[in-house]
Amino acid sequence: MMNLATIQENYSLMITATGLTKSYSEKDAVRGLSFTVGKGEIVGFLGPNGAGKSTTVKMLTGMILPTSGTGTVAGFDIITQPIEAKKRLGYVPESGALFETLTGGEYLQFIADLHHLDRDVAGRRADEFLDLFGILTEKDRRLQEYSKGMKQKVLIAAALIHQPEVLFLDEPLNGLDANAALVFKEIIKRLAAQGIAILFCSHILDVVEKLCPRIIILNEGTIIAEGTPEGIADRTGEKTLEEAFCRLTGVRDARESAREFLEALGR
Repeated sequence: MMNLATIQENYSLMITATGLTKSYSEKDAVRGLSFTVGKGEIVGFLGPNGAGKSTTVKMLTGMILPTSGTGTVAGFDIITQPIEAKKRLGYVPESGALFETLTGGEYLQFIADLHHLDRDVAGRRADEFLDLFGILTEKDRRLQEYSKGMKQKVLIAAALIHQPEVLFLDEPLNGLDANAALVFKEIIKRLAAQGIAILFCSHILDVVEKLCPRIIILNEGTIIAEGTPEGIADRTGEKTLEEAFCRLTGVRDARESAREFLEALGR
């Protein structure tokens, strides 16, 4: 097992999880997860609802403490060095809680202040992100007046404004229109090319398949498959990642489920 000193020497490992476990009462939401994400990697993090994806991300971002195990972000231990780890990460949560009495511009300035960014620099970056997503003209409106997609764009801008070394993206395309989703996917590719490590959680399998060279699949809190989309499909004897995912996680065949549903409706 790789110890912290070795990890910090090998700085190319930007995210590590070592035996991460999170228990609630008598149930383990996550059980002994160990994996790494290297510099410049985009790793897809897949699993059915309740598989433990968001719980894992919350532990690695310091939102909740693991029951056992540990992890590192950019070489800093998430338990013993949480502030140093948080300085270096950006996080788009599955369900973003915004201070909705603030305007979009005020919220991004607030996030920038938390990271001790120069206000002029932060203001320019905020305007660039809002302009990129087509909502610069809305920056002085309160967030409570924003649509779901507009709020998601602000959350993405907030995750990127301090130029993090590591990105945790939990369903980042939620609410985005087609054009914004295309722009964001291109941003992800370019950030990875610049050396940013990205853990990408999503239920949209075709997006993950195209965007992520390596994939980790969870089920019931444990890793059940890891590798390239093609490799995972080959090992399960399936033609696509979607079919392999269904086989590995025990999800019922979509066509059969649709047929039974329509039969129940008398169609």
